[in-house]
Amino acid sequence: MALSVFDLYSIGIGPSSSHTVGPMRAARIFAEGLADDGELPRVARVRAELFGSLGATGHGHGSVKAVILGLEGDDPATTDTSTYDDRVAAILERRELVLAGAHRIRFEADDVVMHRRRSLPAHPNGMVFTAYDAAGTELRARTYYSVGGGFVVDEDQAGADRVVADETVLPYPFSTGGELLALCAREGMSVSDVMLANELTWREESEIRAGLLKIWRVMAACVEEGCHHEGVLPGGLKVPRRAPELYAKLCRTGSDDPLDVIDWVNLFALAVNEQNASGGRIVTAPTNGAAGIVPAVLHYWVRFAARGRTPEQVDDGIVRFLLTGAAIGILAKMNASISGAEVGCQGEVGSACAMAAGALAEVLGGTPAQVENAAEVGIEHNLGLTCDPVGGLVQIPCIERNAIASVKAINAARLAIHGNGSHKVSLDKALKTMRETGRDMKTKYKETSRGGLAVNVIEC
Repeated sequence: MALSVFDLYSIGIGPSSSHTVGPMRAARIFAEGLADDGELPRVARVRAELFGSLGATGHGHGSVKAVILGLEGDDPATTDTSTYDDRVAAILERRELVLAGAHRIRFEADDVVMHRRRSLPAHPNGMVFTAYDAAGTELRARTYYSVGGGFVVDEDQAGADRVVADETVLPYPFSTGGELLALCAREGMSVSDVMLANELTWREESEIRAGLLKIWRVMAACVEEGCHHEGVLPGGLKVPRRAPELYAKLCRTGSDDPLDVIDWVNLFALAVNEQNASGGRIVTAPTNGAAGIVPAVLHYWVRFAARGRTPEQVDDGIVRFLLTGAAIGILAKMNASISGAEVGCQGEVGSACAMAAGALAEVLGGTPAQVENAAEVGIEHNLGLTCDPVGGLVQIPCIERNAIASVKAINAARLAIHGNGSHKVSLDKALKTMRETGRDMKTKYKETSRGGLAVNVIEC
């Protein structure tokens, strides 16, 4: 199956790729399908049912709001985050929704049903959308699964391929880390070279470069906004934003502390994830819950490791960084999972840590073997990480977890760069272990808020 760098990095909204971005996309697909088939004028009511992890933590993750605006035709990449909550409140108050942006129907708050303890068979993040006519007769019902990172598949795809139905023939296909390393060795290419060559199947090089630099600008803007947006995060936990205060401290007279750089990396990650937690504009990398790690490590490279380079050289490095990270993310998605509801947070923060570590190793001059080594270290030391958000919110422990994993990714890259790429545990073995660990992990530790910190921390 062919995956693009733009599948791994997509511009969206917080707080969750699988619980916010995915449901919005699924709702929009359902509404557009009705419009495309000429069924829209006959629809009088739509019912959305969310199952499994979506039903258990969907309220805290903004799933209900995402479904409502998705039914109106909103897209995660372009929806106006500044009017998001007000629009949903207005829809619920007037009890009316504009389906697919074209057809007004009656809509009640209980038309979105959260099944807290019922699941669908193919994936923990299941949704069923049903459209009815004025007499209450069912016109259409569709099942969708939000499989992580904002990816959505329907009931037919779920049985055969839960990643993506794209049979594009790539010049340098790879499905394992071993295959990727063999390609690099045979062709004398870097990991980013392989990814770029494959991306050329879909887009011109200028378009790829422009698209990735746009991704970087959104990441940078998210950090900038997070550094200046004070206050308390929404949702009831009353978690204060820490990025603005830390930013102010770091901008004052510098200290002689050689570890100041770690404070900056922590800042970058905190800023992104506080924006994500408040429903701001972010980049899935590869998910929202782990969205701060790749930007934080890339900011580290741009701010500290790329000094003395020309602006064009810095842009080249940014493009290579994102391409390399995507290659690792693709391996994680194809061979394990990037869904916290499926394998726990090891699939989200662990995969993002591996992506950032491998990407940093490449732009620091590492060989493909060292890149693979760095990625393996990144995932290995996140194995078994549970997804247990307090109150079903992407705040505790998610925000700090991104900061810790960002520093861990930098350390993994540096360890790999100081080695020769030879190591006992391959990335493939680490990913296989992550998949098996996720399979053995109890459901209460997989984004249901029924175990771990979620039940041992008082929500106040």
